[in-house]
Amino acid sequence: MSEFMRNSDAFTWAMEHDPRLRSTVVTILTFDRSPDWDEVVSRFDRVVRTLPMFRRRVVGNLPPAPPSWEDDPDFDLGYHLRRVTAPPPSTFETVLEMARRAEMSDFDRARPLWEVTLVDGLENGEAALLVKLHHALTDGVGGVEIAMILFDLEQQGPDRGPMPPDPVIVVRPPMNDLRQLVRYDVGLVTDLARTAVRTGPQTLLDGLRRPVSSARAAVGLAASVYRTVRPINQTGSPLMRERSLVRRLGVHQVPFADLRGAARAAGGTLNDAFLAGITGGLRIYHDKHGVEIGELHVSMPVNIRAEGDPVGGNRITLMRFDLPIDVTDPAARIRGVHDRSSGIRGEASLPYTQQIAGALNLAPRWYIASILRHVDFLASDVPGIPVPVYLGGAALTMQYPFGPTIGAALNVTLMTYVDTCAIGINVDTGAIPDFELLHECLVAGFDEVLDLVRHPTG
Repeated sequence: MSEFMRNSDAFTWAMEHDPRLRSTVVTILTFDRSPDWDEVVSRFDRVVRTLPMFRRRVVGNLPPAPPSWEDDPDFDLGYHLRRVTAPPPSTFETVLEMARRAEMSDFDRARPLWEVTLVDGLENGEAALLVKLHHALTDGVGGVEIAMILFDLEQQGPDRGPMPPDPVIVVRPPMNDLRQLVRYDVGLVTDLARTAVRTGPQTLLDGLRRPVSSARAAVGLAASVYRTVRPINQTGSPLMRERSLVRRLGVHQVPFADLRGAARAAGGTLNDAFLAGITGGLRIYHDKHGVEIGELHVSMPVNIRAEGDPVGGNRITLMRFDLPIDVTDPAARIRGVHDRSSGIRGEASLPYTQQIAGALNLAPRWYIASILRHVDFLASDVPGIPVPVYLGGAALTMQYPFGPTIGAALNVTLMTYVDTCAIGINVDTGAIPDFELLHECLVAGFDEVLDLVRHPTG
């Protein structure tokens, strides 16, 4: 099998010529005991047989065709699954350090872009699963769908039935680069022709009937596209400007009910309260350094997954906008975030994500890198598994997500599990050398938000 990368995934792939812009996603899943290893192997075997993406590697094509996902003729499940015993002190900090190193390292690009390591021997008999994958493989929502293939709802799960058959591997034929280029060009022309036939007459008719409104819509779309790709010449923060290859990871937990309650008390959503916690923490961080700050540039993934999209795969687009940082009242921060983020989710350019990404793929790489390095932070919240689950007889106790910085100073990602919001913090130490202080400030920022329900006034 061979299929072209979506333009948005090809964009993330191409920008990784700069290792500071890697799109590596790392997740730590903790268990109350060590899962049965044979069952772990069996479940991942089922995943790769069910989801072809996990058996495919990325192969380049002649420009302007994007790279292709193609079957790995040498696929080896044993390469992607590892089992190790945690070295001393055998605590969660040990796993966090392993995750930090995984976050900073590249993949073997001759193979499918994922690795899983079971870490045994943690204190109190606990264990952890360290999952590393490229963002092009799946987004957060797709990851949750994949998790439901892995996990059971009971400690002794039901029989999953016979294993799906081995997929048929198609070897890349000679002269394939040229074949792929021709195939891409023909497909592009065909898609353009279909779009013209489908929308052209109606567009012309609308222009004749309502010339003013049609012109306004065109101008509005152009403005929305510009807001999506506009250059950012400098960071919003005068403090978090440097970038490096070194990362630090940390975690935090907040009760799901409290964060949702705080959001509702201020007239916002869970995501609004989440962003308000981050911006509150960054305000405190800048205050402690004696630096005044107005607004910061943020990138936020917007889910564009449609009904009928396949399990796995990446169905998000990154939208950039500015958020005020100097708002001390947490309720006002939530409302302000809600106003800004609601506008972003309604951008007219969202349906054209792939076309925009295709155009950006033709832009000079230095230009794209210069834009990404001036984003101050990324933030993403992912609805996780709402009920307790098990793997190989072990209970999943928590899952901590760590999204890539992609050139920003930090990425803060939230994933829910049952009644807890687990927050993963990924920091570029070039921008933020005092990680412990930042972590303390982010905790304080979330406490401000949670106090709306813990200590309500009025």
